[in-house]
Amino acid sequence: MKQDDISLAPETLALLRRVSTATITTQLVKNHGLLTRSIRGVQPLRPDCCRFVGPAYTVRYVPAREDLIPGGVRALQENPLQEACDAVPAGSVFVVDQNGNTGCGSLGDILMARLVVRGVAGVVSDGGMRDSDPVRQMQMPVFCRGIGAPPSFASLLVAETGSVIGCGGVLVIPGDIVVGDADGVVVIPRCLADRVARDGDEQERSEAWIRRKVDAGAAVSEVYPMNARYKAEYQAWIDAGRPEIAD
Repeated sequence: MKQDDISLAPETLALLRRVSTATITTQLVKNHGLLTRSIRGVQPLRPDCCRFVGPAYTVRYVPAREDLIPGGVRALQENPLQEACDAVPAGSVFVVDQNGNTGCGSLGDILMARLVVRGVAGVVSDGGMRDSDPVRQMQMPVFCRGIGAPPSFASLLVAETGSVIGCGGVLVIPGDIVVGDADGVVVIPRCLADRVARDGDEQERSEAWIRRKVDAGAAVSEVYPMNARYKAEYQAWIDAGRPEIAD
């Protein structure tokens, strides 16, 4: 899939904005057998600014080689990362394969500012970020493994953009749908996004109903999962148009 081929149905996007990553991972495990869709080891720079949804726009780093970094005898003349920051479509999630390297920052405040101007939905890296204080002020959801002062070329080079990558133990294909919230980041295969959004929304409706029953004194063993009595009661609630539940 091309990096610019990332359109998503508005109704799917709207549903995923209100479905939690906990629900999405449950859907992927139970209904699709996908156990490895949650990016490991990343945390939000700002817990109060961590919710995002969008198609993946991928960047892959490789270990640096001294003769190729700035100042080296064969220093690279092109910077795919700068090109990516200028080309990334609005609404995308910038997903970086940093080889788990937290000793440097893959992005700093200038490149991050460009992503804000481009309308990027969020940034995820399985390595470090730099310029953390100004980046925190940008209202951009950012997940990473840590903070690193050195620039990326101190230990890494950008190999390519728009390729299949691994990020925090998760295979990410450009156009996969990436969702982040306070629980973490999950990657949904693009072909499953519509179904996961619909089924996830219904799961959260049913679990909200179950939670109200538990709060009112129902036994978990009877309502989660629902026994015959509660299934009938739940269906009656659906048929009635899902009115407010009385305690």
